[in-house]
Amino acid sequence: MMSFREAQAIEDLADLLYDFLPGSGNNRTAFPLAAAQAGVGDLWVPGSKRPAMVQLLTATLEQRRSCFTKLIVAIVRQAMTYRRGKGNPLSREEIDRLNSLLPGVQFKIPELLDPSFLSSFGSPKAAERAPQASSTLGAEKEQELAALLIEITKLDPQARGLRFEGFLNELFAGFGLAPRGSFRLVGEQIDGSFKLHGQTYLVEAKWHGPQIGFADLMTFSGKVGGKASWSRGLFVSNSGFTAEGLEAFSRGRQTNLICADGLDLYEVLSRKVSLITVLEAKERRAAETNRAFVAVRDLNLGG
Repeated sequence: MMSFREAQAIEDLADLLYDFLPGSGNNRTAFPLAAAQAGVGDLWVPGSKRPAMVQLLTATLEQRRSCFTKLIVAIVRQAMTYRRGKGNPLSREEIDRLNSLLPGVQFKIPELLDPSFLSSFGSPKAAERAPQASSTLGAEKEQELAALLIEITKLDPQARGLRFEGFLNELFAGFGLAPRGSFRLVGEQIDGSFKLHGQTYLVEAKWHGPQIGFADLMTFSGKVGGKASWSRGLFVSNSGFTAEGLEAFSRGRQTNLICADGLDLYEVLSRKVSLITVLEAKERRAAETNRAFVAVRDLNLGG
């Protein structure tokens, strides 16, 4: 069984590798093809890409550990072809990040550390390679995320929460918000983070259970307030929030949170409202009114 450190490293690897290759639909370069080349093709489970990636990396590490470095090398080799063909070749920064994550699963890959290989990328320029926020999702990504939401409803309650976090991570990635998966600090769990216009948001995600009330809002606000002064929070509750809790939370303190519910997510996916636009409008309304939650349908976005 994997250690907590290895499990976190797998999540971070999935975040990094997500844009290296497509999940399907390509006869030369795709994650299932890289898996087959590494001898673990049977461990790829078709479906939503990120959960399939986590499953592939986890199963390879636990069941065929000797194939893990082969899998990573196959992914990188195919990504060099795929990404160049897309006009977005792999960067030195991405390879450096990959090399920094692999020790978390107790591996180093000499080929990826070879100075001649690294020098072929030139000097890393992080600013030029920073993810760019995108105002729209592609049709394929919209369908993939909609299918994942349906899949979540069919899971048992315990599994839904974790899968919901994965869904949000993919949603943020689809809009170029540089998401990071859940991570644990001393005494607390953070469900993830993303960046919007250079602003870091910590994420709290709740799929099932009653509507979120004042106590949960205060707890998450305290987590955010305990971090750097420039941090903010996004609380996503599929079940929504109680009117009483929101009203109490808006009084007597400056909010450091914005909130979204399941209907907000539906608006983004089904009515093609940009998540970027939604977050910007929620930010502005919170600044103007100190209200952490205003539903998308009440933001007058006009689209």
